[in-house]
Amino acid sequence: MEMKKPEIRFLYDLKKVLYDKDWLKTAANFELYYIYRGVKRKGEIRYDITIIPPKMLGKEFVRTKGNRNSRKYQELYTVLKGKAIFLMQKAKGKIIEDIVAVEAKKGECVIFPEKFAAIIINPSKKELKIANWVSVKNKNVYEELEKMKGAGYFYTKSGWIKNKNYKKVPKLRFEKPLKSMPKNLDFLK
Repeated sequence: MEMKKPEIRFLYDLKKVLYDKDWLKTAANFELYYIYRGVKRKGEIRYDITIIPPKMLGKEFVRTKGNRNSRKYQELYTVLKGKAIFLMQKAKGKIIEDIVAVEAKKGECVIFPEKFAAIIINPSKKELKIANWVSVKNKNVYEELEKMKGAGYFYTKSGWIKNKNYKKVPKLRFEKPLKSMPKNLDFLK
């Protein structure tokens, strides 16, 4: 399996969605994480790998920018190394209808449901390596989270902090990950 050159996300790519704006004012634009898209392909779905080294973004743990998938596409994530928190939310404008966090470790899987925006957090001092299967037709939608300056909650050194830019943020629900990958991935098409 030959790895292509990664797409690199820098700190300033996440400027609009970060919690610690004071820290951001003086922070340099460093590399945050690496996305290897299309490492493998099975018909209409592709396999990507994302590597998130351990870092702090001021008071907040390092994470992905976050996005929602276009149309009705779902996505399947597997933790290959380390520990992750998958934060997923369903929102209409400034109102979050549902928000859930799933903590997963090596070998465990998480499905991002359709119409949910998602963020992946590395809450540890070790490198996080995750893989995902997603439709090749999917387009990532970033604008919703950018407009609201992040998801409904930020994961910081002092725990979960509510994003005050939303009118309504329900209590965070915690769910368990899948212990293994589903055998049939047709639901991703």
